[in-house]
Amino acid sequence: MKILIVEDDFASRKFMMDYMSKHGECDGTVDGGEAIEAYTMALEDEEPYDLICLDIMMPAMDGYQVLKIIREMEKDKGITGKDRVKIIMMTALSEEKNVKKAFEMGCSVYCNKPIDVGRLEMAMEKLGVI
Repeated sequence: MKILIVEDDFASRKFMMDYMSKHGECDGTVDGGEAIEAYTMALEDEEPYDLICLDIMMPAMDGYQVLKIIREMEKDKGITGKDRVKIIMMTALSEEKNVKKAFEMGCSVYCNKPIDVGRLEMAMEKLGVI
């Protein structure tokens, strides 16, 4: 499995990279711009990501913007349904409006921080990525 970790906080990114590496090949980016660049390169190389763990609160381009751009890119390329990348939104924003917005925009799973690895594992099982 090919995984992209998008997290601006170094400690959180390192934790996720270390943890997720047991499930597949991990790439890490520190902001939304890098995430879009990595996603685009993976598509061009015909080696798309299977899973993206995406922080919402990031400077310059937040996770919602990244999610929207990725879903638009998939639509433009005719990638639909089960072929779309699975996106787990990771955030401390647990208010219902934030959760609803993320799902309306096309996220697959919404995980609150601090990340509970047990719940994360269950979510990945439900998504069929592990």
